[in-house]
Amino acid sequence: MPSLERGSNRIVIAGASSLLGAELRSLLEESRFAGAEFRLVDEEVAAGLLTEAGGEPAIIQPVEDGTFDRAGKVFFTGSAEFTRANLGAARASGAKIIDLSGDSASNDAAVSWFPKLDLLHSRKFPADASLFAIPSAASTTAASLSLSLFKIGVSRLVVICFQAVSEAGRAGIEELESQTGQLLSFQGMGQPVFDTQVAFNLLDRFGAGSKHKLSAVRERLRIETKACIGEKSVMPALQLIHAPVFYGTAFSACAELAPATKVDQIAAACEEAGFVVQADGDSGPSNVSVAGEKVAHLAKPEEDPARPGAWWFWGAVDNIRMPAANAVKLAEMLP
Repeated sequence: MPSLERGSNRIVIAGASSLLGAELRSLLEESRFAGAEFRLVDEEVAAGLLTEAGGEPAIIQPVEDGTFDRAGKVFFTGSAEFTRANLGAARASGAKIIDLSGDSASNDAAVSWFPKLDLLHSRKFPADASLFAIPSAASTTAASLSLSLFKIGVSRLVVICFQAVSEAGRAGIEELESQTGQLLSFQGMGQPVFDTQVAFNLLDRFGAGSKHKLSAVRERLRIETKACIGEKSVMPALQLIHAPVFYGTAFSACAELAPATKVDQIAAACEEAGFVVQADGDSGPSNVSVAGEKVAHLAKPEEDPARPGAWWFWGAVDNIRMPAANAVKLAEMLP
């Protein structure tokens, strides 16, 4: 029998040591869940780390029997493997599950969700669902762009996302910082995380010895985007490139629309889908300018002068803040 008590205010963050877990906890403490009882858990390697929850010291615990008991909501913010190993126990507790790890995107029982997705699909908010998948920032922007342009007749869409090292966690950030300093000092560089030079370098793959695979992230991007779009719009061709930056996801896209389409039509459709479209004369969005923002920003679309009907898009989104904020907004809508 599920151990959930009606109205339980216990929240479990599984993957609490990750950058996403820390951001989620911070946003939850600023929301209506500020008074909740937080239980912070993670993989064995992170167990015992000292952090804080609700302004009080807290120790991250390993997952054990009873970890998810009496939980009202469980957030998964760690690796997909960690989610896969513990999802069954979390669901057995009767809690509402909100997965930010990417593992549930291909689960038929999961409902993919971000704030404008119900509107874009003309569907009612699925409050009765028990398992929700929050897509990554890259997947959210790719799906939002496809669904918004569907209304004005997109026939083809290509999206290239540029990934920051923060997707590999604190270790990825530290390696980029270390490599940057070492290269500027003409020193040999360490590469224990990525097994290649990530500083001052654009890449479509990391070294063979890296446990972080851009091909795996690229596949997650495709699965999450397809789960969000369904049969509603054109599935975009997607590419993912490493960018030598610490935070933020930038993206470039090209869409083929009817030759008579006007820029104001495109901008209006994108704004309805949740994008902030910057005005003429403003500097374009960047991974730096969107830091701390909960939504994606777009430069004003531009038509390719050599190919009528082909429109170029440039945008950026905070890769940590957006999914965490979307997860909190979803939690606030659930019973």
